[in-house]
Amino acid sequence: MAKAPYFPPPPPIPPKTRMFQRMPPAVFTPIMGVFGLGLAWRRAADTLSAQNAIGELLLGAVTLLYLFSIAAYVMKFMQRSGVLSEDLRVLPGRAGLAAMVLSGYLLSATIEPFSLVLAGAVLLLAFTVHVLLAARVIHMLITGPAEARIVTPVWHLLFAGFVLVPLAAVPLGWVGFAKVAFWGGFFAAAIIWGASAAQFLRTRIPPPLRPLLAIHLAPASVLGTGAYLLGEAQLALVFSVLAVVILSVLVGRIRWLLKAGFSPLWGAFTFPLAAFSSLMQLGAVVTGSDILRIVAGASLVAATLIILPIIFKIIQMWTRGVLAAKTNAATA
Repeated sequence: MAKAPYFPPPPPIPPKTRMFQRMPPAVFTPIMGVFGLGLAWRRAADTLSAQNAIGELLLGAVTLLYLFSIAAYVMKFMQRSGVLSEDLRVLPGRAGLAAMVLSGYLLSATIEPFSLVLAGAVLLLAFTVHVLLAARVIHMLITGPAEARIVTPVWHLLFAGFVLVPLAAVPLGWVGFAKVAFWGGFFAAAIIWGASAAQFLRTRIPPPLRPLLAIHLAPASVLGTGAYLLGEAQLALVFSVLAVVILSVLVGRIRWLLKAGFSPLWGAFTFPLAAFSSLMQLGAVVTGSDILRIVAGASLVAATLIILPIIFKIIQMWTRGVLAAKTNAATA
């Protein structure tokens, strides 16, 4: 009697997933970098005689991507509110959520030429959410395990990120608000720099986390820009020197920083580079230095060639569904 042919059972049907159920907040880190890059190119239209269309094109594209990404994360949060706390417990998620809020300040600066009222509303909304997010993280640090209180460069985004307020507040005429945010962010950044330096001397940083060290460049660059906007040219020069020193150290240790290869944490390179370019441009205008003008132009080109491939790669990882797994994003 002939043996009946063997038919393997059908593969199990994969469970249905809801839209944006595991939206990775890490995508906001390079988005913040592109916002900074677009604003740097917009400034370059005046300081370096660059084409104005470049900056406006970048800002228009990243604004649409930012709004879409926010809508995606809101849909994830609405499915299960606990994902916010879970995303804040991991470094990529914490950095991404902080970048999501800080990008609100940059969005306000982006739309100021078109609507001061809308720009002011966005600024106040971003500031409110930023305060709430920082308070939430402080509560988690106090009530959580001691090992979770280790100082990381991501703390700059959460607690020193208020230094971005003057970029949007000064053009609106909110100088008092800008000064309070500037000095509050400065003291937070100084404490984090000091704690990070002490920690760096006694601990070994794993290769996958080393790209986060680039974040230390961001507060120095943004503080310098804010000081220029507030009319504190001498103070701005101090921060400019600090930014150049930090960038020089990072460039000198670039092979050490990149030892682990590409990862979503490379998004940490984006916004500091854009902020440094903007600072150099303002320095060139205020001092009239041709050397600073050359540095500003070179840093802007370098930032463009670095930031755009990074965000392309990270967005590609998101669309392929691997970014959430690589950054341990929470599932709704």
